Amino acid sequence: MPYSFTLTTTLPASAQQIYDAWLDSLAHSQMTGGEALMSDELGAEVSAWNGYISGRNLELVPGARIVQSWRTTEFTDAHEDSTITVTLEETPNGTLLTLVHGNVPDEQRSYEQGGWQSNYFEPMQDYFAGQAPPAAKPQPKAKSKAKPKAKSKAQSKAQSKAQSKAQSKAKSKAEPKAKSAQRAKAGKGRRAKRQAAKAKPRGARRR
Repeated sequence: MPYSFTLTTTLPASAQQIYDAWLDSLAHSQMTGGEALMSDELGAEVSAWNGYISGRNLELVPGARIVQSWRTTEFTDAHEDSTITVTLEETPNGTLLTLVHGNVPDEQRSYEQGGWQSNYFEPMQDYFAGQAPPAAKPQPKAKSKAKPKAKSKAQSKAQSKAQSKAQSKAKSKAEPKAKSAQRAKAGKGRRAKRQAAKAKPRGARRR
């Protein structure tokens, strides 16, 4: 009597990436290791693992759900097609893939007991782990940032030195002028006194 079973795995990829890879011939072949002929067209015939598996697309919901009829070369004419339903749900750790395999011949238990794990889930883990972009390396802090500061400090020091020098020069120039002005003023005062003394009458001088 046919039976069904459910398996789950979490893959390091988005739901859309897994959906696209499953329905692409090249990607399906690469992620399982066996040649596959897949299609994203509803009703299209599909095959996997070098013809060991054959079936047809029954239902397709992009990025969320794939339903296919599924039979292996171990099925006899007396066996109806089995059905696989792949449901994809994104989580913080990746995408949860839930597989329901129904209408499986009772005597064929190997699919549940390691077949799906070794032929699909494990190689898919490796495939999508290799597809993940490498983590960005932290960029070292640029040392050149310190250079402008040192340069501006040196410039400030040079400007300050130049200003002090200019001020000292201006002061040294101003001081002789001030002294000359003072001497000129004193000379004028002495001349004025002499002239005043000459201008007084002689009698006034004797008193």
